[in-house]
Amino acid sequence: MRRKAKAINFGIIYGISQYGLAKQINVSNVEAEEFLNSYFLKFPEIKEYMSETIKFCRKSGYVNNIFGRKTHITGINDKNFNVRNFQERAAINAPIQGSASEIMRMAMIRLDDEIKDKKNNNLKMLLQIHDELIFEVEEKNLINSSKIIKKIMTSVKDSNLHSFSIPLLVDINSGDNWGQLH
Repeated sequence: MRRKAKAINFGIIYGISQYGLAKQINVSNVEAEEFLNSYFLKFPEIKEYMSETIKFCRKSGYVNNIFGRKTHITGINDKNFNVRNFQERAAINAPIQGSASEIMRMAMIRLDDEIKDKKNNNLKMLLQIHDELIFEVEEKNLINSSKIIKKIMTSVKDSNLHSFSIPLLVDINSGDNWGQLH
């Protein structure tokens, strides 16, 4: 059930068709269409966002993320259905992915500043993978470092340029290697 829900949620963001959803979660086209219709009945704002975003992009040729950064979508009015359809999905997705990317960059900058300011040589930011950050820390400093990471990452909900009314959630896992964390 969780796998199907995840496929529907992410699929909708990427503009998945009933055929694509049916194939991905191994159900009939009719069932997939029912899932999509039920989803949009429960969350009509998402359907409206998608429609308004495409409409705005057709007029302007770009979309904005929540920080105002533009992504130009050049083929949104293309005569070729496949090109146009792909660009519509890109127009819907770009503000979401672009906003998430900027939030992650702000968190990384703040964390790097915190690590340098505190001269915390025991905590090292190693890698970003989508919406995850991988750190290396000595086991004896794990609890304290986890608190610092969580505090800094959730602080990104506010800056001199923005403030979110909804808190940012941060999950922390630890293990001897990345494979153990999943």
